[in-house]
Amino acid sequence: MTLERARRALQKPPRVIARRLVDEAATELERVRAPLRARTFRGRFDWDAVVERAPRFEVVPPGDVLERADAALARRVELLGSGPLDLGAPIDWLSDPRTGTRWERGYAPRLAYVRPPADVKLPWEISRVQWLLPAAQAYELTGDERYAVCVRDVLDEWIAANPYAATVNWSVTMEVALRIVCWSWLLGALGRSDAWRDEGFRSRFLRALWLHGDYTRRHLERSDVNGNHFTADAAGLVFAGLLFERRRWSDLGWRLLLDELPRQVHGDGVDFEASAAYHRLVGELFLLPALYRRQLGLDVPPWYDERIGAMARFTLAITGPDGLTPLWGDSDDARALPLDGRAPRDHRGFTDLVGVQPVRRAFPEGGVYVLAAGEDHVVIDCGPVGLAGRGGHGHNDCLSFEAVLAGIRLITDSGAYVYSSHPEQRNAFRATAAHNTPRVDGIEQNRIPVSLWELENDAIPEPLLVEPLRFRGSHTGYLRLPDPVRPVRTIELDPERHALHVHDVFEAHAPHTIEIPYHVAPGLAVGASTGGAVTIGDFVLRWHGPWECSVEPAWVSPSYGVKLPAQKVVFRRTGPVEPLSVTIELG
Repeated sequence: MTLERARRALQKPPRVIARRLVDEAATELERVRAPLRARTFRGRFDWDAVVERAPRFEVVPPGDVLERADAALARRVELLGSGPLDLGAPIDWLSDPRTGTRWERGYAPRLAYVRPPADVKLPWEISRVQWLLPAAQAYELTGDERYAVCVRDVLDEWIAANPYAATVNWSVTMEVALRIVCWSWLLGALGRSDAWRDEGFRSRFLRALWLHGDYTRRHLERSDVNGNHFTADAAGLVFAGLLFERRRWSDLGWRLLLDELPRQVHGDGVDFEASAAYHRLVGELFLLPALYRRQLGLDVPPWYDERIGAMARFTLAITGPDGLTPLWGDSDDARALPLDGRAPRDHRGFTDLVGVQPVRRAFPEGGVYVLAAGEDHVVIDCGPVGLAGRGGHGHNDCLSFEAVLAGIRLITDSGAYVYSSHPEQRNAFRATAAHNTPRVDGIEQNRIPVSLWELENDAIPEPLLVEPLRFRGSHTGYLRLPDPVRPVRTIELDPERHALHVHDVFEAHAPHTIEIPYHVAPGLAVGASTGGAVTIGDFVLRWHGPWECSVEPAWVSPSYGVKLPAQKVVFRRTGPVEPLSVTIELG
């Protein structure tokens, strides 16, 4: 444990420290017990009964499912910005294929998996084997045994190369839990195929899947504030417990989900991690175990359904007319069970499973506000920093917004790009300057500490006016300056003209340097700044106030590991604070 990690650990409440010490002792004991358990486990299962209990969810396969299935047959994948990858046979499950870095075998909870510039998320994502789901869907559509053979062989290779608790693919319990969900569904889809009749494979597969449940139960990622990792662990326990009729697992997992749903998801339906992508992931992690329980005739409380329904209504509210959600907060393209085959920013597969319609545009607990009419759609962040004030997957984006006018996505946040593989890029993409919000004197609205998963809770949001087509808000992030500054932003949508008005004022007594960027969506041409106006495609951005304006290069990350060249319009002023008014409308 590093000194920084030790310092943060000692700042936790005493009960949390005590629980952590117990967990650490159990983890060390498992160093000896885990290999023995794996060698001596001799579980006997009724294959047909387990297949009958496997989860089945009604999801329409994507239109290109056969093309995706053929890619799985060829072991050809493209994920997390990797570009096309031919995984080969056998697959090297322990390597980052982009850098060639390979993680050695060892006791998984103690493996050092952060090794910049390598990205452990690549072997993790390959090992989730969600890229095999289209092959199983294709088998269900066609009955072609080639698809069942493909999935069987890949799973057999994974089991042989990843002994229980002994590789990097076991080092984070969330990865184990997500495999439980995926493998369980694959079992239901392919368990009666001819390719899966071999008794040796059946024994190896069910033994490995049972050990996944065992590992998850013993290595829950519990903290004083739990997030999506813990939720995934609980969901995996529900799946493993229901599949194997092991109530100790399923009851514990379900109780944890019942406890965590009201803690992690605000009453207005917004996940507390302040990220559109993680909102969808967490929504799926809470939803799928409930659907599985219902499949087996078990109850789900009405309040649980209502909270998930609120999550789906929020997803619909922030989805633009182009079918995409904003680049709000972090994103690593994660899904619990991506059967719909949708693009990472298209979250309508989650709402399809829930089956709801939007009923609101203001989400005061989550701090997100939507101005929308027809093909005009603006999503504004004036909410908490995320993860109960810890930061987590939130960004320095208070008062930032994304805008779609006349069906064209014009103004965008910058996205997240990568995590631990490039720490400097991680911090750059979550910094204030990467969002469409004022930055004062070159400092962050929330201080960024050493940890890549924390932000100081400086910018407390203050919504001041909420109307269907107009919003005004502020935050406290710059009140810590020697001469405090309070930014106040008003955003108004004019749907008759497909126009957006943004008015910024700054409450301060002394001169300051203020910078306000507007990040333009990739692919849109931005003209030079002339005569108080800038063209953006077919739109014109005009401003009023004594501000300098420049058009500068920028980067936008639409999904994990991918960044596209773009441009940003930046307003700057040094001296006495002055208001800035910006209008964007069709030219």
